[in-house]
Parts: sequence; structure tokens; C-alpha cells
Amino acid sequence: MSQAALQGRVAGYRRLREQPLWRLLAADHAPELVGLLQTVLLEGDRKLPGSVLLERLQQHLDAINTSDLPRELPRTAQAYVAHWLAQGYLERRLPEGAHEEEYELSTQAIQAIRFIAGLESSRSAATESRLSLVIQQLVQLAEQTESDPAARLSALYAERDRIDAEIARAGTGKVAALDGKRALERSREIIQLADELTEDFRRVRDDFERLNREFRERIIDDEGERGDLLERLFEGVDVIGESEAGRSFQAFWRLLNDVEQSAQLDAALEAVLSRGFARKLQRAERQFLRGLTGTMLDRGGDVNDVLQHFARSLRGFVQSRGYLEQRRLNQLLKQAQAEALQLRDSVHAQQRTPYTLQLTTSRLRSLSQWRLHDPRNGQVDGRIVRSDGATISLDSVGELVAQSEINIRGLRRDLHELLRDHPQLSIGEVLGHRPAEQGLGSVIGLLSLATRHGVIADGGQHEAISWEGGDGHRRHARIPLVWFLKEKRHEFA
Repeated sequence: MSQAALQGRVAGYRRLREQPLWRLLAADHAPELVGLLQTVLLEGDRKLPGSVLLERLQQHLDAINTSDLPRELPRTAQAYVAHWLAQGYLERRLPEGAHEEEYELSTQAIQAIRFIAGLESSRSAATESRLSLVIQQLVQLAEQTESDPAARLSALYAERDRIDAEIARAGTGKVAALDGKRALERSREIIQLADELTEDFRRVRDDFERLNREFRERIIDDEGERGDLLERLFEGVDVIGESEAGRSFQAFWRLLNDVEQSAQLDAALEAVLSRGFARKLQRAERQFLRGLTGTMLDRGGDVNDVLQHFARSLRGFVQSRGYLEQRRLNQLLKQAQAEALQLRDSVHAQQRTPYTLQLTTSRLRSLSQWRLHDPRNGQVDGRIVRSDGATISLDSVGELVAQSEINIRGLRRDLHELLRDHPQLSIGEVLGHRPAEQGLGSVIGLLSLATRHGVIADGGQHEAISWEGGDGHRRHARIPLVWFLKEKRHEFA
């Protein structure tokens, strides 16, 4: 290897060392941090709201710090989450319609965790299943790239002969099936491959985010009136969907949503899980296989939503002329940088300038002046007291009657009939004999009649009344105690 190649390789590794993957592996308390991230955000839920993440993380931190492990984790859950965000181990997003932010592992953090987990369960030797997979893919590639019709026919005839021989053997009752050990080995190879495939969605989403940033930067940096990218966007072209990553994902997404392919996949999964060797798989492995189709559809759907969102937002960014404001701001920043470079040799860093920057200040106090918070001061009486109902005053009755259509004539008739047999009646007693046909309206009407024809009790006494509303529920209220007297019965005629 030449010195130039060696130096280039070393420079590449130095750049990788600054990436989140390498930083996580080389971090202080790396075993504990990798274990925490794997437990909280990889083995269970892949996305968690901020409050749930902090609660679960703090529980695990407390368990580690109270255990017999040789090292403690000194920070709080909030401090670790903030640090992991800054280091690139976590990603934070606010989904549309959500009340709080969601957190998930970054792609490089997942790669680091899988690398460490793979060291613990690494293969001791090349397996037969992996070799079979390589041979099968190579044979398929050779067949699909063959352009000679004669060679293609020869291969098809050979395949037909093999299938006919297999049919003949099956007809005689001879079926060559894989033994349990080899079937179990292949199942785990498939699980690992499928698990890595589902994680590829994260890389595709990262590619779309990178493309979105690159396209926006190209639009802003383009000094011309119209560039090729702008022309395509104005014409309605989905530049992200038409990119290499977009076309590749859309082809995969169409295959995943193909009804025939999905049916074949579901049937194959059911068949594999019904075999005897599947019982030797771990519980988590069986659950992964059962939910494989749903997992791929969910994660692929997330990526598809991101793709569509970026396409719409990029088109709107151009068609709304928002890019012109960003371009103008970019030009002003470049102009300021150019003028600063021109002054670099004539103005020293410590030279006084005719500008005063007002710094913010804060009031300092001694710790002895602080008072500890007493939680008891914030406690409230949690007892529930049954209410006797809302209070209705006589002053508000006139306005309520004026704004309502109350059957006053029917109430006068009821009072005229009831006072024939009773020397006096309160409103509550009237409601006991004649239900309130208009609900609260009937109560207001009786109060209105009481202010003109009744006698108000001395001492500001009140009466608790109740009636049944039109919805069948009982209502309660407290009203001034008034009496309808028999000697005033003629006033209701």
C-alpha cells in the first residue's frame, strides 16, 4: 500500500471517529450507555414521548446506581437525554398533532448497538444457510442477466427437469426436507436479515432528509433567476421522488404493498411457524416473525409519509416564493462575511469599536436567604362537598322571564287549583304536586308570580328545590323562600 493510500485511510478513520457511532463506542460508561439505549429504545418501543422516555430512563438509572455494578451513572435522566441529543445518539421530532416531542435512536446509534450485540453472539464458522443464500442469489442473478435465448432455454429446461424429478419423488412418498437443526439455523439467518432490512428504512429516511437539505441549499445558493432544479419544481416535478433513493424506495414500497407478494409472504410465515423446529426458536424470534409484515408496513409507511411531506414542502417552498427571502438573507450573510474579511488586516481583534453592547445582569443572593419549598403549602382540600344547587335570586327573575317564553297562564291555573285545598304553598311544594313541564322555565315562572302575588319569608330564608328536566335528569337549586296564600287565590283566577 502506498503512503498516499495509507494517509487517506487514516484521514477517513479520523472523520469516522467524530461520528456518533464511534463516539458512543468510545464514551465513558459505554457499556452502561449502550445497555440503556438498547433496553429503552431498541428492544421495546422504537419511539417514545419525552415524558415516558424520562420516566423509564430514570427508573433504569436508579436500578443501576443501587445495584452491585462497579460504576455509577452520575447524571439525571434529563441530563443524559440532552447529552445524547447533542452527541447524535438520539433524534427528536414533533409529530403532527402530538402534544409532546418523540425520541428515537439515530441510525448510527443503532449500528453501534448492533455491532456490540453481534460481538457477544458472533458466528464461530461459516454456516451452510449463508452459503446456500449466496449460491441462490448468484444463480438467480446469472439467470436474470442472461441475454442469449439458447442459454436461457437450456437453463429453463434444466429447471423443468429438476422440478419433474422432485414431483416424481413426492409422488412416491419421498420428500427431502431439511432437518430441524439446519431449518433452525436458516430461520435465524432469515430473522437477522429481516431485522436488518427493517432498520434500512431509517437510513432511507435519513437519505430523504439529506436530499431535502441539499435541494434547499441548491435553490438558495443558485444566483441565477431560474436554475434547472427550480424549473423542474415549477413544473410540478417531485425531485425527491425522482431521485435515485426515491425511485429505489418507491419500487420497494410497491413490492411490499403488492397483494400477491404479501399473500405469499404471509402464507410462508404461517407455514414456517407451524413447523416443529419453530418451537425451538426463542419467544422474541417467534414474535418477530409473526409481526414481520406489519413491522415492515409500519416502518415503510413512516418513510413514505416523510417522502411525501418533503416533496410537498419543497414544492411549496418554491411556489410560495419563500426561497427568495432565504436567498436574500444568504446574500446578506455572504456580504457581511466578505466585508469582515476585508477588515481583518486593518482592524485588530482587541481594537476598541464605537459600539457598546449592554450585557444582561442578574441579582445575586446568598444561599442563606433561600427557603426550602414545603409541599404541604401547596396542598388543597380534596374533600368533595355535595352542592345544594345553584342559587337563583329574585332580582334576576324579571330579566329571565322577559327573555323566555314561559307558560304563565298554565302556572296561574295550577296555583288556583292547588290553593283550593291548601292554606299555603311554597314553590317546592307546588313542584311536588305539579311537575315542572318547562323545567327551569317553570321554576322561573313561579318565582315571577311569587314576586307579585306571594309573601317572601323573613330573614332571607332559602328553599332547596328539585325538578326533572326534559332529558330525565334531576336538577337542583336554592331559591328564596316564598309562600302562596289561600286568601290570595282569587288573584290567580
